[in-house]
Amino acid sequence: MSRLQDGLDQIAFARGYTASILDAVPDADWFRMPAEGVTHVAWQVGHIAFAQYRLLLERVRGVRPDDEALISADFLRAFGRDSVVNPDPAAYPSAAAIRAVFDAVYAKVMADLPAVPDAALEGPPESPHRICTTKLQCLRWASHHETIHVGQIALLRRLFGRPPVW
Repeated sequence: MSRLQDGLDQIAFARGYTASILDAVPDADWFRMPAEGVTHVAWQVGHIAFAQYRLLLERVRGVRPDDEALISADFLRAFGRDSVVNPDPAAYPSAAAIRAVFDAVYAKVMADLPAVPDAALEGPPESPHRICTTKLQCLRWASHHETIHVGQIALLRRLFGRPPVW
């Protein structure tokens, strides 16, 4: 199995887990924030989409002109690494719109990345990253990053009194 395929399999595994948790989060809970003021599910999901775009499409495949139709500059700003979570749902797209971008970015990753030559993974990312110095590291970090955030989503569910998913 190629390193690329191994990485894509890890991303698909993480996404399967994330989808199972998200499917158990009612839309009404997407913008709830615990009193502790952590984040909300909507920001977590938007942030995963942001990170997957930046790590895999921008840094591994390279930016393309049609990317703006996939994930807008406003979306990237709202859910970026340095964004500040706003408790007001009106500051964000709807839960359904966020989920649509989340799903579309993943679909684009799974459609476009198989064309990346395995040897290209040793090269530097198309744009710098603070911890990943190769495209392969971006590929590997993407699945780990997603599981970090789905853990936060699962914790939010439990704080809202939802039963365990399994």
